[in-house]
Amino acid sequence: MGKGSNQKLKILYLSRILLEKTDETHKMTMADILAALKVYGIEAERKSIYNDIENLILYGMDIIKVQEENTCNYYVGSRQFELAELKLLVDAVQSSKFITEKKSTELIKKIEGLASSHDALKLQRQVYVAGRIKTMNESIYYNVDSIHAAIVDNDQITFQYYQWNVNKEMEPRHDGALYEMSPWALTWDDENYYLVAYDGKEGMIKHFRVDKMKNIKSLRKRREGEKTFRQADMAIYTKKMFGMYDGQEENVKLECENGFAGVMIDRFGKDISMLKSDEEHFIATVKVAVSKQFLGWVIALGEGVTIIGPERVVDQVKEEIKRMLRQYTDA
Repeated sequence: MGKGSNQKLKILYLSRILLEKTDETHKMTMADILAALKVYGIEAERKSIYNDIENLILYGMDIIKVQEENTCNYYVGSRQFELAELKLLVDAVQSSKFITEKKSTELIKKIEGLASSHDALKLQRQVYVAGRIKTMNESIYYNVDSIHAAIVDNDQITFQYYQWNVNKEMEPRHDGALYEMSPWALTWDDENYYLVAYDGKEGMIKHFRVDKMKNIKSLRKRREGEKTFRQADMAIYTKKMFGMYDGQEENVKLECENGFAGVMIDRFGKDISMLKSDEEHFIATVKVAVSKQFLGWVIALGEGVTIIGPERVVDQVKEEIKRMLRQYTDA
């Protein structure tokens, strides 16, 4: 009969040991398992461990038994997350600007706990958090939670919206006036989290950087703008926006050299209209919010892409070029 202060927890510790210490290239013999259990104050007989392993397998744990040189070895095969999937999660966390450096480190440590200790070392080699430009606003996690709660409860919210000043301090916009909005979605664009909400007073959809929102409170009033939001497919909405800057929506025609087909598809998706113009060019028609950010994006593509319509958008490009000339031409 096995004895030890943690005897009733034996099967739980056995599960932990196998999950933490084994994988396809790191196996444990029965002697290894018994020695590992002793570390937790548990002494057990081999027969009881065989029974526990069978019960863990019945529970759904993928424990593999292999015979190697007259010795039985055990390891955990498939897990809830594959190593490649965990690497993707780590990469997403460390590259996300809206997650602070401190929280990034904490989350990555938790992700490592989903792998064996051996594979966790491979994840650690993926971590390069220090020095990244990260948000300094720890409250973003609570903001996201508050917004999700309001969306689930179908409530409007109020909040104050902040901006940076030249002293590198956050100051409230509009003298700290409360914004009253109906939250409908959260979207991640350009490495930032945005609230997409309906402004009942102006009858339009607006978006706000979540890390610049403070003092979010539920109004316990039913949300407005459901019809407007449902018509604004979120995937299409974010595709129209450049850096989440507003502008007048237009069907813009772009004449592109054939080599820019990939650029257009990467930015607007495969569903955009692309019609052959001549042997070297095609015409792409895209629906976008025409902002300075969009115009700047097109200008940055150089001679290979030209806005050819509508005329009012072409005029906006010309005005933007004139403004740039004035800005950078010596008086």
